[in-house]
Amino acid sequence: MSTSRILSVLALVALLAFPLIAPLYGLEFYISFVRRIFIYAMAATALNLVLGYGGMVALGHAAFFGAGAYTVGILATEGVQSGLITWPAAMLISGLLAFLTGAVSLRTRGVYFIMITLAFAQMIFYLFISLRQYGGEDGLNMYSHSSLPGIDLGNELSFYYLVLALLLAVLFLINRLVNARFGQALMGTRENESRMTTLGYPVYRIRLTAYTLSGAIMGLAGALLANHNLFVSPSLMNWTQSADLIIMVLVGGIGLLYGGALGAFVMLVLEELLRNWTEYWHMPLGILLLLVVFFAPKGLAGLVRIRSVADPATTAKEQT
Repeated sequence: MSTSRILSVLALVALLAFPLIAPLYGLEFYISFVRRIFIYAMAATALNLVLGYGGMVALGHAAFFGAGAYTVGILATEGVQSGLITWPAAMLISGLLAFLTGAVSLRTRGVYFIMITLAFAQMIFYLFISLRQYGGEDGLNMYSHSSLPGIDLGNELSFYYLVLALLLAVLFLINRLVNARFGQALMGTRENESRMTTLGYPVYRIRLTAYTLSGAIMGLAGALLANHNLFVSPSLMNWTQSADLIIMVLVGGIGLLYGGALGAFVMLVLEELLRNWTEYWHMPLGILLLLVVFFAPKGLAGLVRIRSVADPATTAKEQT
């Protein structure tokens, strides 16, 4: 068994056991904290699909994150509590927003693509701020969790394991996707767009499909975060949230399967620890980012060789 597979199994066992062991040491609070990490890991993994595998530097994915959260919050306000309705609706709305904005944004390249995704995200951000009937800039309170048959989201253990299961499902989906012909074509557009176009691949449609799927997964993460916080804020859609997600991907490992998840874990844990140590906690995080850029250009996941089997560099190296 490879080192990466052993580490993956050990990490999964630890995550499964954590909520059972935590109460024995008075760490019940951290069950909720780890669940929050899972949610951000899902969002960072969704971003990694377009940023890492597709080479699309999008600075507006937080809009889809927040749109998913607001979809659940608004439907709950209108009396729709069933997660079987609100969660797919969140994915649909976020995926539709990604499709519409991506259809325009993906016709640009480079810095123009970055700026137009940022512009669309800020437009959506101000749109939700203007919804005074749903809290406006003060945010929207939810008075109960979404309801799911046989699962009580008010129970810490049930909610924890549900979010973990959904994160694993997303990682499995992304892994299968990037190892399929579609994923290989997507990575081909990242490496050499002109060559892929010459070979007859529909580059625009491939990228738009990946962008839309990424937005839909973001919507699911947003729905989970709304239930986690029982509160939805427009700040979820701000460009700083998109920047935070990009940093998570860069720290964890851009274009690596577990990169987004590892980056979310490291950044959120360090933020929690440093907040209790100093009010200037941004500075140590900035130093960490510099160290990663200089000494681990493929991210922390690259250091421990936790890579997607679809990574052509890894595959070639293992074959030699």
